[in-house]
Amino acid sequence: MAVDYTVIVVYLAGMLAMGWWGMRRARSKSEFLVAGRRLGPAMYSGTMAAIVLGGASTIGGVGLGYKYGLSGAWMVFTIGLGLLALSVFFSARIARLKVYTVSEMLDLRYGGRAGVISGVVMWAYTLMLAVTSTIAYATIFDVLFDMNRSVAIILGGSIVVAYSTLGGMWSITLTDMVQFVVKTIGVLLLLLPIAVVKAGGFSEMKAKLPTSYFDPLGIGGETIFTYVLIYTFGMLIGQDIWQRVFTARSDTTAKWGGTVAGTYCLVYALAGAVIGTAAKVIYPNLGSADDAFATIVKDELPVGVRGLVLAAALAAVMSTSSGALIACATVANNDIWSRLRGVVRPSGEQHDEVRGNRLFILIMGVGVIGTAIALNNVVEALTVAYNLLVGGLLVPILGGLLWKRGTVQGALASVIVGGPAVVGLMAAFGILANEPVYYGLLSSLVAYVAVSLATRPTDEAVLAAWRERLAGRTPDLAPEPVPAHQ
Repeated sequence: MAVDYTVIVVYLAGMLAMGWWGMRRARSKSEFLVAGRRLGPAMYSGTMAAIVLGGASTIGGVGLGYKYGLSGAWMVFTIGLGLLALSVFFSARIARLKVYTVSEMLDLRYGGRAGVISGVVMWAYTLMLAVTSTIAYATIFDVLFDMNRSVAIILGGSIVVAYSTLGGMWSITLTDMVQFVVKTIGVLLLLLPIAVVKAGGFSEMKAKLPTSYFDPLGIGGETIFTYVLIYTFGMLIGQDIWQRVFTARSDTTAKWGGTVAGTYCLVYALAGAVIGTAAKVIYPNLGSADDAFATIVKDELPVGVRGLVLAAALAAVMSTSSGALIACATVANNDIWSRLRGVVRPSGEQHDEVRGNRLFILIMGVGVIGTAIALNNVVEALTVAYNLLVGGLLVPILGGLLWKRGTVQGALASVIVGGPAVVGLMAAFGILANEPVYYGLLSSLVAYVAVSLATRPTDEAVLAAWRERLAGRTPDLAPEPVPAHQ
């Protein structure tokens, strides 16, 4: 295992080095939170694909393939569909807003007063998303070093917190590009063909497994529909995803770069399902489907390759974890803490804002690591995150983008009704039940429409300013000057 250990250690050291280098570039709020809004198509596509394809998409995707066969691809497939929908229909408008958070968009659209409440819901979502990724370190480091679960979470989480705190979005962007390349090589180019060959090829797989394993809808229509509601719609409104859209150099970059990333997700989804199906042939009696990824990597891959594929798994986890962490800290600082304090910083205090956001990343990172140690079930934590997001914020966000008649009172009612409804329904039906997101989303929609129609329309001046902002014509939105050292 010495060669594998070397590969992993070099990879982790490289992540920290990227964080240190990114710190030199992050000298303003814009640089620190959204990489100066200067990413081109190639880097934007790679980083967007990296953040949406995390540990759940890699380890969990293979596990679903082990359990259901090719139809296990649907979870990750719906993530790709959501990213495609976001990129084609909404990303250009989102990029032109030149904001930092989803709550700022809601304030612009509705005329203020929606920020703190929506920020709390978004904060809870990003926190749980970061926690689920951090929990996954335990699985990977257990395979590598037979390490205690808590120690593994602290080690992996500390590395992510370190490079995210140092350089913010620049560090995360640089590390995500490396992680995108490592995932592509490790999972698509190495693990996928090796797993199929070890299973005896597709003909042998078909001969040894039930026909349901090769049925595209074998996982069940209701499950697929739930995945669409949670993940496809979740991709449209998550702060972690929007914050990447904000990094695009232009609305064209956001649209076409995101389309490439979404297409990549569809390929990755199918690859994970095929790897899981092959693992079912090789190891028909694993105790847990989620052990399929680690088992096939540990037992079937040659020295060196095994280290690279485990580095790919780490890359998947770290990219999502770091993206969720900076999103969580951005919301906590800009949407909750600053608003509660009523602080409006002068525009010249950019370096102070970097210091404040850096401090919040560190604080949130410590909180994420502690929560991850306390929790155990990744799927349940991820479900809670997306149920809160979709049930609480989908309607007011899409309503604001698509329906002129929506009002701030309707948006607040939607969040206040939808969020608690989802939590109560999860308590009543169970965290993994389908009913919470179905009924929570419906109650949110009813509250939004009913209250919006019952209240005065949004002031025309607010809507006019909103339209100007969407068109990118607001005169005070010039890019921040690039620091002299660049």
